[in-house]
Formats: sequence, structure tokens, C-alpha cells
Amino acid sequence: MEQGRSNTAPLLYNAGMPTLIDGHNLVPKMGLSLASFDDELQLAERLSDYCRLARKTGLEIYFDNAPDGYPATRRIGLVTAYFVRRPQIADEAIRLRLKKLGKAAKNWGVVSSDHRVQAEARTAGARVFSSDEFAAIVGAALRAGPAASDARNAIGPREVDEWLKIFSERGKQK
Repeated sequence: MEQGRSNTAPLLYNAGMPTLIDGHNLVPKMGLSLASFDDELQLAERLSDYCRLARKTGLEIYFDNAPDGYPATRRIGLVTAYFVRRPQIADEAIRLRLKKLGKAAKNWGVVSSDHRVQAEARTAGARVFSSDEFAAIVGAALRAGPAASDARNAIGPREVDEWLKIFSERGKQK
């Protein structure tokens, strides 16, 4: 946990905040293996599920060492994945994205466990979250999953009574 951050830091994350993610930092924190052939796709799919559940948009993931012939950018559900080719690395791509955002960077979050990326994000004015913190946020949302979403969409007993009354009145009118 970074200095000055309390144990409640994951609660301070705003799901509406667009976020830049250092992908290979997050892979193992999400219980995935960097040795897996499709670890990037697995992470992007999991984050897309998170975006859907949290009603989040504006999530960008940056991955190092893109293979030749692989698209540089790929949309995976609600997530935009950037596959960075050598000699550039994901850290540099994130730094350039923050620079391009300029003053708007203060409205963004950056997820990385790399201290240099964190420092550059703070300098740009972005909110910084370690990969551990963000994995906890995503994990909590995924565990709550559809059950939490269903609970928000469920109708209460009073509304059921109102609908029953409407339908019974319709039946009497026929």
C-alpha cells in the first residue's frame, strides 16, 4: 500500500473515473498467470465484466511486448486494450497518454504497481491506485456480481401489490 493511503483506499475509487491500467502489473493480482498464453485476453474480459457491473466506461489497459501481427489496439467488451510493441513499453505508453490528456489527467485514475508510473501519474494530477488496490475493487464488484445488480432492479412488495391490482382491474373490465 502506498504511503499516506489508508486501508479504505479501494472505497475511494470512483467507478465513473476513466482509468489507465498497467496490464501486466494487474494480471497476477487478479489471480491470473503471466505464463498463460492469453493472460491479456483473460484480464480484459474480467475487466469488461467489471465495467458492465459497475457501469464503468473509459477503461484502457496497456500491455508490453505485443507480438508481431497483433493489432495495436483492440476493443474487448467495454475495455480498450493497447498492445505496445518493442522498443516501447506499456509504462512509456501510459506516460505519453497522460501527457496527451494534459490538464484533463486530473480526472483520470492510473493503476500500476510501478513506482515510476505512479510518480508520473501523480505529477500529471491523476489519481493513483496500486494493482493490489484495484484488484480488490474489481474482485469485490465481480463477487457481488449479478446478484447485487438483481437486488437493485428487484421490485418491492408494495410494487407487486400495485401491479396485481392493475392486472386484476384489467381482468374485471373484460
